[in-house]
Amino acid sequence: MAYLEPAPIKDRENPLESMMERFNIAAEKLGLSDEVYNVLKNPAKQVIVSLPITMDNGKIQVFEGIRVIHSNILGPAKGGIRFAPDVHLDEVRALAAWMTWKCAVVDIPYGGGKGGVRCNPREMSKGEIERLMRAYTMAMIDVFGPDKDIPAPDMGTGPREMAWLMDEYSKAHGMTVPAVVTGKPLVLGGSLGRTEATGRGVMVSALAAMQKLKINPFQATCAVQGFGNVGSWAARLLEERGLKVVAISDHTGAFYNEKGINVVEAIAYRDANNGTLEGFAGGDKMENAGDLLTLKVDVLVPAAVEDVITIANADKIKAKLIVEGANGPTSAKADAILNEKGIMAVPDILANAGGVTVSYFEWVQNRLGYKWTADRVNRRSDRIMKDAFDHVYEASVKYDVPMRIAAYIVAIDKVAKTYTFRGGF
Repeated sequence: MAYLEPAPIKDRENPLESMMERFNIAAEKLGLSDEVYNVLKNPAKQVIVSLPITMDNGKIQVFEGIRVIHSNILGPAKGGIRFAPDVHLDEVRALAAWMTWKCAVVDIPYGGGKGGVRCNPREMSKGEIERLMRAYTMAMIDVFGPDKDIPAPDMGTGPREMAWLMDEYSKAHGMTVPAVVTGKPLVLGGSLGRTEATGRGVMVSALAAMQKLKINPFQATCAVQGFGNVGSWAARLLEERGLKVVAISDHTGAFYNEKGINVVEAIAYRDANNGTLEGFAGGDKMENAGDLLTLKVDVLVPAAVEDVITIANADKIKAKLIVEGANGPTSAKADAILNEKGIMAVPDILANAGGVTVSYFEWVQNRLGYKWTADRVNRRSDRIMKDAFDHVYEASVKYDVPMRIAAYIVAIDKVAKTYTFRGGF
């Protein structure tokens, strides 16, 4: 499967409020000044455009496009483009901020950005999607740039759309500019290792956390919610390192096998079955797919959709460790319950940052005009993810806060100090 950045959240709580609730706690712990607080809580730029597109039936339809740059203090903005019918400004603003914190946590020189077009790509032809992506690119021609704002795939977009974006931007500048976007096909300058990057980061984070909790991987069980790119790679890589994956799920249902699911067979079945686990015989289908979250396992990886761990089920979770592969799988109101139960949660802005890390590597390779081997990409990505985990864990101990707040503290502290050294704007 092609790499996609973890899907943006559409929290039943307002996503911007959810992000700000955690931001405010971290800012208070850091003693952030009012000046820096106000700079970091507000996006640097918000662009909303109308995109008239000629549809296949000859009629013109107008779509709304959004691009938000939350911060460019650390470097050019970085973040995906989502094509979906429910894109809205608050969601994109929250996700742009999350990208700022995510890049800061793993110490790569990017700020945060995010974009979206309100449309339903499932109901559009390839030609209509191409015209829409090219129109969006032209509308953002002064926003995008290898040193300004570097988009990537997200929900509803992939390498194909990124190739169109690169081509349109390149034509406008009279030269090939591969570094303007990441997540491209390999032949256009995409990076080896990017497909598995987010799932690999989840694996590295999980093993680092298990070491702190003294959980032996060869005696541990794991449940993975979501069997798309992130979940399937996380499951596969965790299985390779000794964990027994006893449950997996996608939108068609959840499957349980106490003896362990053969993840490689499950991936092969999914790929041969229109991308779904429907009918998978390697485990018993659970009556209620949501019960996967409350199984008695050592490690739980929510890698599907947003807001699945809430005040309604947080007290029933039995896992010792949660490693968030998706964006926003835990609502802000559920945090306190998990903390009270003593469950360590490696937050999304740390656990799924492997994707943006390898996006950074793609950008670096494009700027150098030189390709790295998959082994070099994986080795460097693993080191960055392990170092990031260690820094967040140290902050957790120092400030006596959960890992989620510690991740925000590490990120906000880095951006705030950089802002101070730069002397403001």
